[in-house]
Order: sequence, then C-alpha cells, then structure tokens
Amino acid sequence: MTTSLPTAAAEPASSPDAHFARPSAAGADGSAPKRKGRPHTPLNPRRSIPLTLVTGLVLLYTLLPLAWLVVNATKDQKGLFSSFGLWFADDFSFWNNISRTLTYDDGVFVRWLLNTMLYVAVGAGGATVLAVLGGYALAKYEFPGRRAVFAVVIGAVAVPGTALAVPTFLMFSNMGLTNTPWAVIIPSLISPFGLYLMWVFAAEAVPRDLLEAARIDGSGELRTFFRIALPLLMPGTVTVLLFSMVATWNNYFLPLIMIKDPDWYPLTLGLNAWNAQAQTAGGEAVFDLIITGSLLTIVPIVAVFLLLQRYWQSGLAAGSVKE
Repeated sequence: MTTSLPTAAAEPASSPDAHFARPSAAGADGSAPKRKGRPHTPLNPRRSIPLTLVTGLVLLYTLLPLAWLVVNATKDQKGLFSSFGLWFADDFSFWNNISRTLTYDDGVFVRWLLNTMLYVAVGAGGATVLAVLGGYALAKYEFPGRRAVFAVVIGAVAVPGTALAVPTFLMFSNMGLTNTPWAVIIPSLISPFGLYLMWVFAAEAVPRDLLEAARIDGSGELRTFFRIALPLLMPGTVTVLLFSMVATWNNYFLPLIMIKDPDWYPLTLGLNAWNAQAQTAGGEAVFDLIITGSLLTIVPIVAVFLLLQRYWQSGLAAGSVKE
C-alpha cells in the first residue's frame, strides 16, 4: 500500500500562505483596488477650505490699500472726487502727477526723499553694524556682567519707543541737537531688538569649533570675524537691516518732536505737511500730489525687500538641522 504525498501544485488556493503571497488584483466586486494617496505631511498638507478663505481675506486686506493707492495715483485733482475709488478715471494723469510731485514747491519732495535716505543710510546702517558686532560678542565671548547685559537688552525691547520720546527730546534739547539731523540719526542707532536677534542668531549660526580652529591656525580675532563669522551671519544681518530700514523709513513721531525746519523733514513729515496744507482754509489742495508722493515713498522700500529677499530666505532654516 502506497501513500501519495501532497505536492506544492496540489496546495489549495485558499490556504493562508497562498492568500498572502498572491494578493488579489481586483476587489470583491471585481473592480480595481483603490490607490491610497500620499500621507499628509508638512510638505504635503491637507487642504483646508476655511484656512484658504481666511488666507484670502488677509491677502485682500493687505493688497486693497495698495491697489487703491496705485489706482488713485493715476487721477488728477478733479478725478479723485468724481470717480470710484477702486477704478480709474477717464483722464490718465499718472506721469503728470509724478512730474508735479517732484517739482512742486521747488522740488521739496526730492529734498525730503534725500533726507529720508540719509536717516536710513546712517541710522539704520549704523544700527545694523552695532547689532552685528554686539550680538556676535555677546554670543561668542564670556565676560563678567554678561547676564546683566542680557537683562538690559530684554528690558529695552519691552519698552515702547513713545515712552522714551519725551526724555529723549529733553536730553537732546539740553545738548542743543534738536532741529538737526542728529536728533533723528542718533536714536535710530540703538536697536535693542536687532541686538537680541543677532545675539540669538550668532549663537546658532557660528560654530565655536570653527572659531577655535581658526585661532589654532593663527587667525586673529578681527580676521576670524570678517573672513569666517561675518559670511555666516549674513542672513541675520540682512534681517536686522530690513527691520531697521523699515522702522527708520516710516518713523514719524521722533522727527515730529525733534525737527521744526521743513528742510530737514523726512517723507513722513513732508507728506503730512502737504495734507495739513490741503485741509487748511485758503491752502492749496494737493491731494493728488499727496497720493502720488505716498506711492513713490513705498517704492524704494519694496525694491530693497525684493533685492535682499534671497539673503533673508537663505537663513530661515539656519540651525534647524544638527549634523
């Protein structure tokens, strides 16, 4: 009597091994199986209709004033009051408005523009240099009183600028510096937030081992800073520069209390003076020039943002990955 052994070919198709080895290509109803999409990650986020609507509202809120400014800069004085604010008038006067803005009152707008550029170049530029030097020193050097300096910087960040306006005016008045450019430039050189930002950025962006290696190779402190540390600090430097430039360019309250001579007005005070003139009885109405001048005022700062954006974005993820 012989007994036949089961072979692999005789293995029933319904066995568990066969079920896991050969997955079915069709569903229970004979249809093709559904493919699962990629899992949602920060790089592949789930679509959210409410979040999209909120983002659209924020974008509209941001761009609507700019669109209004661009549209109304193309109108003359009559068209401003006889046409819809968010649409163009029949008479396109954009280039004529620019020409009149630059030449009105013997070209005082150009003088205000040069004053603003002076305040930004010296004030914001100096604030950036001091913030980079101070932040690097506080982040990479140990010295007595370092914690006290940190406390003072944090406290200075928390103090609003308007609270220091009156004491600053009294101090500069006693020094005889009011109604001069120095009354705007010197306070602009101090940027507690920029110092704190560079302190935090330098602590992560510049490795101590790299500085020690440079010192072992015989590099001096100044050479190490300019050749090694400063290129690594470029994204943070550009960020501080942008913040300082915007703060100085849009500064209104400090020049208002410090400067009385219109020849030293920045653009913010100059445009406000035109607006006050237009609303005064007997004064010449120059609302078209005010709007055109406001548009010309924001063009340089937007251009600087676009030019420096690549340096800014390159440092957003600095220190996020540790090798």
